[in-house]
Amino acid sequence: MKKLLFLCIATCTNLILYGQLDRSVRPTGTAAPTINIKESEVFTLPNGITVILSENHKMPRVSFNLVLGSNQIIEGPKAGLSSLAGELLMSGTEKRTKDQLDQEIDFIGATLRSSSSSVFLQCLTKHAEKGLDLMSDVLLRPTFPEEEFDRLKKMKESSILSSKSNPSSMAGNAEARANYPSGHPFGEIETEATLKDITLTDVKNYYRGLFTPKGSYLVIVGDVTKDQAKRWAEQYFGAWSGHDKITSTYNEAYYHNGNRVLFVAKPGAPQSVITVTFPMHIKAGDKNQLLLSTLNGIFGGGGFGARLTQNLREKRAYTYGCYSRANFFDEGSYYSVSGNFRSEVTDSAVAQILLELDRIQKSEVTDEELASIKSLMAGNFARSLERPMTVAQFALNTIKYNYPKDFYQTYLKRLDAITKAEILEIAKQYLTANGCNIIVVGNPEIMDKLKKFDTAGAIEKLDALGQEVKEMKKATITKEAFIEKYVTTITGTTSVKKAAKVASKIASLKRETELTAPQIPMPLVKTDYVLGEEKETMVLTMGGQTLQKSVYNGVKGYDEDQRGKTPMNTETLAAKKKVAGILPEINFAKNNVNYELLGIEVVNGKDAYVLKYSDGIKETYDYFDVATFYKIRSISSEEGNEQTFNYGDFKQVNGIYLPYSISIDMGGMTLTGVVKNIEINGKIDNSIFE
Repeated sequence: MKKLLFLCIATCTNLILYGQLDRSVRPTGTAAPTINIKESEVFTLPNGITVILSENHKMPRVSFNLVLGSNQIIEGPKAGLSSLAGELLMSGTEKRTKDQLDQEIDFIGATLRSSSSSVFLQCLTKHAEKGLDLMSDVLLRPTFPEEEFDRLKKMKESSILSSKSNPSSMAGNAEARANYPSGHPFGEIETEATLKDITLTDVKNYYRGLFTPKGSYLVIVGDVTKDQAKRWAEQYFGAWSGHDKITSTYNEAYYHNGNRVLFVAKPGAPQSVITVTFPMHIKAGDKNQLLLSTLNGIFGGGGFGARLTQNLREKRAYTYGCYSRANFFDEGSYYSVSGNFRSEVTDSAVAQILLELDRIQKSEVTDEELASIKSLMAGNFARSLERPMTVAQFALNTIKYNYPKDFYQTYLKRLDAITKAEILEIAKQYLTANGCNIIVVGNPEIMDKLKKFDTAGAIEKLDALGQEVKEMKKATITKEAFIEKYVTTITGTTSVKKAAKVASKIASLKRETELTAPQIPMPLVKTDYVLGEEKETMVLTMGGQTLQKSVYNGVKGYDEDQRGKTPMNTETLAAKKKVAGILPEINFAKNNVNYELLGIEVVNGKDAYVLKYSDGIKETYDYFDVATFYKIRSISSEEGNEQTFNYGDFKQVNGIYLPYSISIDMGGMTLTGVVKNIEINGKIDNSIFE
């Protein structure tokens, strides 16, 4: 009875209070509090390392992060040197091979990693001394073994190859080139050529030049006392000696009046990656960083309620998401707006992004927008304080950027005090709608629609690595003459008739290709079977287990993976029929394949004919070396899925020239292949095609 009475009283009280509340008046918020953040302990070793300690005894765990004081160097023709050197630190020391190092790290359950500017360790406190022995060994006594150097270079070659077909990577490379020149670290892009230019001596010189204790920071976080931290810092890093830190100077970023359009062609792409970007006169640690971060949250970095999302996703349904980011670095800063858009609305999306950039500079944001982003940022800040590393990072930033001692303690007060007028002024100071680099990665068919956004009325074409693309040269032969020249070259004959005769003598082909990639534990084996001009089967195995299979026998076919079989539909079968066989180009005319010779482009430094054709479903661009007429690349796109094949090392087999090196780019992964065996006119069991 008492419980029921209490509930009745509580309900009535709530109703009375609700009735008295004026819902039209925004509640008055309380003043933002000063955050009580425990100050980190800071001391300096005699060799110049500043040690920052943030004690946290909630978990028996500790981390050590050694951050170099030197800033980035200009790598020039050896772009990629710093990242290669950073990774190689973990490849072995004077005391331990790479395998021994890995085993000892695993044994204590630690995390130990290196980069071009830091070495990081995390482990249980009881294993701290063992972990520090490993960490200091990596930092002070790396050996940079040549075999690991060669292995990492091959992995990076594969990564560069993959980036050439990844739209986001292509846009990122173009953004770097657009905002920054050579002579600035952000304008340097790793390519096959720069990677090839890096020697093991370069790596060792990089280490000797940048890895020095003077000006460096050792950030210690976790279950450790000040006395322990001092003892460990001196024991494991105190004997480290070296010269003063390196302070590099850089060329200025590209600031310009008017908009530039930069286009990266991705033939057949159903979507465009759009990036609108420009550098800003601000660096990490600047007094205006909080204001600009708040502005960015309202514009496009604050989640679902941000202006870009509301306009381009909610209102117009151009994309699943379009976001902005203010990128702050010691070396310079830049602003980016990016998203993936349906190809047909590319120009409309660019127009709306520029409109939003213009609009936020011309009128104040609303009370609701400002209140919403303040709430979001305050919540994120509060949650960040739950991480012990945050407090140590605050201490590092305070020292590095010479912040006031109460800089982070007063964060919420400074955030709460931001006004709409300040947001407008900061937008006018740093944002622009008329000094942008408008980057689009997409189908060349949409390119002409973008000229209207370029102040000069021109479009700069870049390749996948951000290099300038020269205009495609006109081919001096017809498409029919080209096909004739190609098939006669491949067959070593002098006429199409003779080429057809050579092709007709190849009744069957079996080719085994071994494919490797850093992401897979063992090689894949791709076996292709061709019988006559119509029957084709591909089997992909790993360790003897079939992963994928595709079968076509001229009448029907199917694709199979671990989920089961999927029969080919009528359209797919018709498409297969058009381009089946060892030398499908010889039958283009007979099979009514729609093809055209687009011209001549540069591929890997060589002029190449570009042949575009469609089988009715898949659009393909083939590239042929002008000097040899060998097919060196093939890019095909079907329903948004793209594959790039690169061919090399051609050898004559039974009268026809075939490639013995094949790399396949797909889904952000590059498979590097070597043909192990080609058997022509051998016996192939017909059951392979069933």
